Amino acid sequence: MSNPSATTERQVDSNLFITVSGPPGCGATTLTEGLAEALDCGYVIGGDIFRDLAEDRGLSVQQLIAKAEEDDEIDRALDQRLRRIAEQWGAANKAFVLESRLAGWLAGNRADLRVWLDAPEEVRIERLSDYEVSYEIERPDERASEDVRLEQLDDEDAIGPLLRVREVSEAGRYESYYGIDVEDQSFYDLSINTARWDADTVLEMVLTAVEGYDPEADEGAFTTRDVDI
Repeated sequence: MSNPSATTERQVDSNLFITVSGPPGCGATTLTEGLAEALDCGYVIGGDIFRDLAEDRGLSVQQLIAKAEEDDEIDRALDQRLRRIAEQWGAANKAFVLESRLAGWLAGNRADLRVWLDAPEEVRIERLSDYEVSYEIERPDERASEDVRLEQLDDEDAIGPLLRVREVSEAGRYESYYGIDVEDQSFYDLSINTARWDADTVLEMVLTAVEGYDPEADEGAFTTRDVDI
């Protein structure tokens, strides 16, 4: 199964600050880009910030990933940048979409709508073997510059173990650094299994929620503690 771009002719007038989160291969980047187009607003992808951090340090993405395993400064630098973005747009009263695994946590009560996407592991692995959608697994056009054998990542048998190790490692770091249980989905407003619908339908589902949102009828979001970065 591929993970094509989500497209829609629908244009929605909104001033909501939206976060999109989920594990690699869930379709978070696809949804974020589709939302930004439909809402005619800006967006930030967490993986792009990670790439910027790697470039700032003169490292490849894979080298920075390895360094993050050993030094909490990498994760904290990424999350501090994302937090600043969340603070800026949480107070802007303008539409914006922030994507990262911890976007919902980092934005916290500043976000108007928090979305969690997921899919069964085998589906996500198949998607990643077709087209890498997060900084954990490199995009094809970046492989030539890497100093590791990333061509092996085209093989689903190779992606699966890498994905599991990465997710376990990151979950442990989030718990250690911030006391965050990344599996906790209790505060998200929408949770969607993207294996059940194609990318266009997932986008339309979220746009329906955005378009139908009435602040006067809103009886309250789930509150979250402010994460100490």
